[in-house]
Amino acid sequence: MLAGHGAEKTAAIGDVLFEVGDAVYPFIAIREGEAAILDATGREIVRHGPAGFLGEMNLLSGQTVFLTAVVTEPMRYVEVDRETLRALLFEDGALSDLLLSAFVQRRESLQRVDGVGIEIVGPTQDQATRALVDYAKRQRLPYSWRDPVEDAEAATLVADLAAEEIPLVRLPGGVDLRRPSNGELSRALGIGLELDRREEVDLLIVGGGPAGLGAAVYGASEGLNTLVVESNVLGGQAGTSRRIENYLGFPAGISGTELISRAITQARKFTARTATPYRALSLKPGGEGDHVVKLEGDREVLAKAVLLSTGAEYRKLPVDNLEEYEGLSVFYAAGPPEAQLCGAQRVGIVGGGNSAAQAAVWLARGGALVTLLHRRADLAETMSAYLIDELDRYGVAVRDRSEICELHGTDGRLESVKLTDGSELPFSFLFLFLGASPCTTWLGDCIARDEKGFVLTGPDAGAEGLLETSVPGVYAAGDVRSGSIKRCATAVGEGATVVRFVHEHMNRVRETRQTAAGS
Repeated sequence: MLAGHGAEKTAAIGDVLFEVGDAVYPFIAIREGEAAILDATGREIVRHGPAGFLGEMNLLSGQTVFLTAVVTEPMRYVEVDRETLRALLFEDGALSDLLLSAFVQRRESLQRVDGVGIEIVGPTQDQATRALVDYAKRQRLPYSWRDPVEDAEAATLVADLAAEEIPLVRLPGGVDLRRPSNGELSRALGIGLELDRREEVDLLIVGGGPAGLGAAVYGASEGLNTLVVESNVLGGQAGTSRRIENYLGFPAGISGTELISRAITQARKFTARTATPYRALSLKPGGEGDHVVKLEGDREVLAKAVLLSTGAEYRKLPVDNLEEYEGLSVFYAAGPPEAQLCGAQRVGIVGGGNSAAQAAVWLARGGALVTLLHRRADLAETMSAYLIDELDRYGVAVRDRSEICELHGTDGRLESVKLTDGSELPFSFLFLFLGASPCTTWLGDCIARDEKGFVLTGPDAGAEGLLETSVPGVYAAGDVRSGSIKRCATAVGEGATVVRFVHEHMNRVRETRQTAAGS
């Protein structure tokens, strides 16, 4: 099947099929022979032979190439252009399932390999450095972090730089960036869409979590010119979940990374555009239509309808010096890099929701000694029953009525935590799953919100539509909406439902304008 859409080629021993720093590369399916996959130093990571294929997530996302492929035995192979492959994934479910799963697993494997991807050079005590490292993690980029305080070679690299030029980021292929913003790093790697100064769309979706992506799939598939803007990385909190066990249609469970990767691919199949990271700064309602959302970077989007699906930000512990530990020994998500750090270490998980349980189970399976702390008397009040069983199955210790009041450690390295009852627990790492606050401060007073900042919809907002806000043509879905059920499947459903209301709103505006023109 692939041969019908690509070109059959041959390669001799030593031929380079693609290399670190290339902007793009094709999908390669091997008929005969073998290729070795190498990192930037020439170290071999893996080999692929007959019936194997080359590539990982950046083949679909457009990111700069992180690896080199060199022929080790004479090869005969099928080469398929990246855009052609994307079209095939849309049309062939079996091929899509196979490749997406493999690409996601390969990306997660690369995150555990030192020396692959971007290199971030900056001190552990530097907040800008830690923030960029956190972004790389959330973007699921392979990276290495070198501290010039402890690494003489790293110190040489930044010796001539001013403090405001740190961190230094070295990209695959030899390009260096000095203290880049998340957007500058993202676009230097070829990730995300570069927006024009002014964009005009039917539906603007602000926030790329499950609700936003659900709306993007349904909106674009029904003919709406759809744009998704996200201030961080697509996927929201769901994208960081190690395993979602109760999502309909996946009886064996699915990782957040794979679910979101599938959703993004599906949205792009219907020509929805995604632009990250672009932070929304303000919303100017346009009465019966043509709302204006201003974005950072002097961009603005004129939209006939707007969906607010910005989700919520992680809540933090109310303790002193928390920022000293963040990104070093205190985290808000548990991915492959963190699992590597935590093997055979004492780890604390703070929270009583499903995300906390999923992280606890994931880390315990990786060999960590995990204790889950929550402030309620009964986990069943906030956690799914199957996850409570999983905690017991994997030996996670659970302490109820427990709250942390102090962190103890040195140079960002956690050693213990003190609880409000006076007891002290020895933890080397701490993971916080304390819920979140809605990302709505940028809206100002133009949209009605409840006392906690969540967006009001339907009758509570004086609106006719169930998901419409106090401004006609502006909707809210997912965790940002007041009264929403904080579940991934529910957010997707709300996002999909919004599209029907958008069509109805656009029809009303069109009829009103036609009537006004006729009179």
